[in-house]
Amino acid sequence: MVIYGVYIVSKSGGLIFNYDHNIPRVEAEKTFGFPLDIKLQYENKKVIVAFGQRDGINVGHVLLSVNGTPVSGRTTEDGRDVFDIIETKENYPLSLKFGRARATTNEKIVLASMFYPLFALASQLSPVPKCSGIESLTADTFKLSCFQTLTGVKFIIVTDPNMQGAEVVLKRIYELYSDYALKNPFYSLEMPIRCELFDTSLHTLLELVEKSGTANL
Repeated sequence: MVIYGVYIVSKSGGLIFNYDHNIPRVEAEKTFGFPLDIKLQYENKKVIVAFGQRDGINVGHVLLSVNGTPVSGRTTEDGRDVFDIIETKENYPLSLKFGRARATTNEKIVLASMFYPLFALASQLSPVPKCSGIESLTADTFKLSCFQTLTGVKFIIVTDPNMQGAEVVLKRIYELYSDYALKNPFYSLEMPIRCELFDTSLHTLLELVEKSGTANL
């Protein structure tokens, strides 16, 4: 069982906790001739693939290195502009390495705020009264499972699509939240969770689930 990450969304839709547990690195390196047959653009302080998927390189992937030299923003480690390099014919062939971008904290906050109205919309669209909203969402590469408490706080885990027993894991995370966050006299509701005991207990729980499954929870 592989658990990629844990998110906790407050009843008002704000991200109050996120934990990246086991996110695999996705990288692809290829040697290109001139002209470059994929389109790159600079966006959110990263050079990303805007058009032209091929050989494991997908739209949205970030340029990581040019001829083995790491890229930061739009410049290489030795100070050269990436777009000057790829637009100059004499620099070819070029070896470019791309990888999937890790979501920043701000991007995670935006995603949490987007999930909140989707959850509410799913509840309203249901033909059955008192629908609990989105409990599970499965894609080809991941599965999102959600548990909402009676107070409206949402616990979300992103896992391998074959993950079984996600609801058990979510309830155990809720128990840890109740024990270590809510009982902490310095924690205020709706505020980001910063509790070392909660962090370490959560990490231990996720390690146990990946090694032994959910039978022992």
